[in-house]
Formats: sequence, structure tokens, C-alpha cells
Amino acid sequence: MSDLPALTFDGDRSRDDAELLRLQECSTEPIRTIGRIQSHGLLFGVDEVTGVVVVASENAEHWLGRDLREAESSVLTWAIGHGVAVDPVRAEFEGQTYDVIPHRGTSPLLLELEPVVPDLDYVRTGVVSAIQRLAGITDPDELRQRAAREIKAVTGFDRVMCYHFHDDGHGQVVADEREPEMESYFGLHFPASDIPSQARELYIEKRSRVIASTEDPGLAIHTLLPEAEPVDLGATELRAVSPHHLEFMRNMGQASTVSFGLIIDDRLVGMFTCAHRSPRRVPVLLRRAIEVMASQVASQLAAADQIRRLRRQLEARERRISIIAPLYGRADVGTVLMSGERTVLDIVPADGALLRLADAVHTVGVVPPADKLFAVIDELGAGRFLWEALPLERPELAVEVPGVTGLLVVPLGGEGDALVFVRSEVSRSIDWLGDQRPENRDSPLSPRRSFSAWRESVTGRSLPWGEHAQDAFDLGEEIRAAMVARTQAELAELALRDALTGLHNRRFLDDRLEDLLRGSDKPVSLVFLDLDDFKLVNDTHGHEMGDGVLAAIGKRLSGVARTSDVVVRLGGDEFVIVCVDAGAEEAAAIAGRALAAITHPIVVRGIEITVNGSAGVVAAERGMAPAQLLDAADAAMYRAKRGGGGRVSA
Repeated sequence: MSDLPALTFDGDRSRDDAELLRLQECSTEPIRTIGRIQSHGLLFGVDEVTGVVVVASENAEHWLGRDLREAESSVLTWAIGHGVAVDPVRAEFEGQTYDVIPHRGTSPLLLELEPVVPDLDYVRTGVVSAIQRLAGITDPDELRQRAAREIKAVTGFDRVMCYHFHDDGHGQVVADEREPEMESYFGLHFPASDIPSQARELYIEKRSRVIASTEDPGLAIHTLLPEAEPVDLGATELRAVSPHHLEFMRNMGQASTVSFGLIIDDRLVGMFTCAHRSPRRVPVLLRRAIEVMASQVASQLAAADQIRRLRRQLEARERRISIIAPLYGRADVGTVLMSGERTVLDIVPADGALLRLADAVHTVGVVPPADKLFAVIDELGAGRFLWEALPLERPELAVEVPGVTGLLVVPLGGEGDALVFVRSEVSRSIDWLGDQRPENRDSPLSPRRSFSAWRESVTGRSLPWGEHAQDAFDLGEEIRAAMVARTQAELAELALRDALTGLHNRRFLDDRLEDLLRGSDKPVSLVFLDLDDFKLVNDTHGHEMGDGVLAAIGKRLSGVARTSDVVVRLGGDEFVIVCVDAGAEEAAAIAGRALAAITHPIVVRGIEITVNGSAGVVAAERGMAPAQLLDAADAAMYRAKRGGGGRVSA
């Protein structure tokens, strides 16, 4: 359920505005300093130094100004000095048994007293068995459903739901254990304002939240502190509830609830919410036990998600490598990415993709005209790279590229170079927890009156890019890395090539001969070829014509050499052919073919020029150094020249 859209309302700005208004209103509501507690318990604020009660709920206001250590309970006195909220203690106070919950670190020290719930006092022992039963479940959906079932069995509530919060803030019911006659909420979505951000933040600090009765008006907090700030009740168990939220619960048919946060990496990702159709309380020790269960479930969910992400990342990387690998060779980038057996659409599912590199554009799939699409992208600007609702967000630009609803732009580094994925509109149905239209509220800030499932058709959007967006950006990084590597390899290759003829140069020859003579058992022979009287060509026709002749001779020598041979231009009009796995006799034959090839007339700029050459051939002897072999072949070539030229000498 993680790949769901960030929901908007089909272009209905009034509903969007109403939701924003509700979120803004919720953000200003003083839920931490509400100044009231739920009336089933008592709250004291105690000066830790004197033990004097300086804050009290109205049902305990007769203690204001008194030393709470005067109470008949020694356990209560101990709690003032030593207890912490995670470890409540049992105490008798004014003839009733309470769970006492002290909050050290607050000023004044807050002390809560909750009456014991006898029929659920020891039910918490069943939570341990439930945790053990849940421990081996790795599937997130099954884990949520089974955990909701276990919590329902332990608490006895009519309904236990598990919520999942999506990245855009809206929520979804992903598990729903309920009494048979109750309407199912499973799979339904709800807007972010149902559980606003400041309410969610409290679950990071305090993992559970009780509402014992939606009809409870609560009790006021009284204080002796002069001009004091309102008491922060954020960490307390008894904090009263917003009237808006109580109305919301009553409209849902809920008389009481208790909720437990699912926290992963200090982030509220979901919660379990127990709801009952009549007032019902869960004792604090049972809540603590279920908080532990919720933490265990959150850890299992985090582990399952991490495994899923790692598996997915590995699979995505393998797909990228299979496409990117050929780019490190000489293959054409556009052909590899857009026309190969596998294309970029195997990495990022889309209707089509366009690749712009320099002045060339390559496409795959169904795409709009490239000039219009890139004009739209340029107009959208470089600061944003992902769109899922172009017709809704920028209708004036969407008309230029009909059919394009989703855009994913991956810059490739060069000026305007980019890989662009396009998606068309996909209509979807979203099932909501209650009708989301204004008609289902008394006012824009009021809760919904009905919560029956309501289906809405969402249009004007593409499928969400989700994790595929990161796949696309990772692909872009790897394309850029491959292109940099290609450039570096080409520069390195150019350093070993003769710029005029494209043949290898003297530097390459020295390295290659060193490798062949030191690390190979195959025979190696050298053909050293020099053009006869080539200076006359330059003097008669000019150096540009001479360069044309040399370039043509380079091609002819490459044509007569074997695939295993290496043809080198040493400089000027001197060439070398390294004959690998060839003795002197075979090398002499190659030299003869080379001389025959260069004697054919060469036409440069319409002028026919004829040249000749002399060649020396030497077979390498064991232990011979590259310079010795080259000098010997050079000497043999000069013997051929002294013999009249146009011949091969050994």
C-alpha cells in the first residue's frame, strides 16, 4: 500500500482550501495546554522541594496549598520523590485505589491518579503471548491485521483499526478487526486533518492516548501559581480532548478510544486505534504492555520495509547495469538507452521517454513532439523535476503537449541534456472514510457527519512516480558516470593515437612492444617502412597535400595488416607494423603487400600522386629490448633504401 498517490481533489480548489483551513485551525489549537483533564482521574502539580500542591484538577482542589505528603498513602509520598511515568505505582488515596503516574522533569511535578480497572487489571499478561505469536510474521499486511486482532482480544474493544500514514499526510485504514455487525472501514482513506500534525507529534513523546468517554466535559485545572504559563499536559494520561475531536468521535459512533503510535526512526508512520460504542477504560499497565507490543510491531514493519527496499534496490541496480554496461564501450548512447533489447522503460515504467544529448534527440515509446515537450520543460524551470498532474498544476503548458500528465525530468549535466519520462492520465477510484464533500459537514471546520465509505473518481493525474523517481535519478547518475568514463577513455586513447592518420603512435608502440617481448611466448616480428623521397611530395604539392597522402597510406597499411597486427605511425613518413605470432618470413610477406598497396596512385583534391617505399623486416630474438628491435628494423629499412628503394630488406 506504499505506492499510492498524493491525493488531490480533481482540481476542486474549494475542497483543497477547506482542508488547508482545517489543518491551520488544528495547528493553532492548544491541545498541550488545554487546561482540562478527563474526569475519571485526578491531577496534582506538586512543588518538589516543599511537597505543596500548586496545581490541581477541580475534583482535588481541596488539596491546593496543602502538603501532599500529608496524605495517608506512603506509596503516594514515595511516588513524589522517586517515581517516573513509565512505571506507575499502586496507592490508596481518600478511600480509593489508584494507579499513580508521576512525571519527573516537569515543573511543577505532575502527578496523575487513575482509578484501578479491576476487570482488566491482569489482562496485560496476555500481551506477552501475543508478542510471541506476532514475532515471526514478516508480511506487513498480515502483521498489522494479526496485531489488531490480538489487541482486540486483549482489550475487549468493539473495533481495533491500524492506520498507515502516507508521505503526503493522508491516512488509510490498513487493518480493521471489528464486531460482525459493524461496517468495515478496511482500505478507506482519510484526510490529514482527521489526525493533524501536532496531535501526531505528541505520539512521538507519548506512545498512547486514552479517551474514556466522548460525553465527558472534563475537569478544569486550578493553580496557585501567579501569572504562570498554562500547564503543559502533553505527557499526561488524563489530558482532555478537543471539542472538535469529541464531536468527530461521536459522529463515528465511538464512545471511547485508546490509540497506540507506531514509531519508526522518530516518525509516526501509523497507529492502532481501539474504539468502543460505550465508555471503556484501559488500565495504565495494560496500556504500557500494548505500547511495547506496538513498538515490536513497528520494529518488524521497519525490518520488513528495509528488506523490501534493499531487495528492490538490488533488482533495480541489476537492471540499470544491464543497460549501462555497453556505454563504457564504443556503443552509441542513444541506441543503447532507447533502442536496445532493454531500454530505459525497463528501469522506469512510463508511456515513453526522450533523450536529448547535444543536438540529438532519441525517443522510445509514445512521446509528444520533442521540440514542444522541451519547450514546456524549459518553461517549467530547472528547480523541479517531477510532475504527476500537469493539467491541474500548469494547464496553460499542458495544452502544448496533449496526453502528457506526468513528467519526470532527469538532467544529464550538459547544457539542456536530459532524459525525460512521460506518462498519460490514469483515472482511479479512491475510497474515503466518509463523504469528503462540503455537504457532509456543518461548516468547513466541522467534522464529517457521516463516515460511511464514499468513492471518488480522481482524474487529471498520472500514476505516481513513487520509488521509480529515485530509480530514474540513479539511472541519470550512472549515465553521467559512464559518459565521463567514455570521455576519459577517449582522451587516453587519443594520447596513444596519431592525430593525422588515426594509427597508433610511438608512445603506444613502446608500451605494446614491451608487453609483447616480456610477457608473450609468441614470435614477434617488425616491419619498418619509410616512403622514398616523400619530401618531393611536400615540396611540389604542399604539406596539406602531403598530409592527405599520409592519411591515405595509413588506411592502406591497416587494410593489408592482419587483425592481430598493430600498425603505427612513428612520425613523418615512417610507419611500423608489429606482426604478432609471425616469423621473419611471414612478416616479409606482409611488408611486400604493404609496399604494393602504397604504390597505387593516391588521389588528393583531384590530383593523382604516386609514392613508393622501402621496408626492413626483423624477427625479435629472445631477450631483445624494444629499442634494439626497432633499431634493427630501422637498419634493415635503410639497407633496402641503399639497394635502390621500393623493396624489402631483412
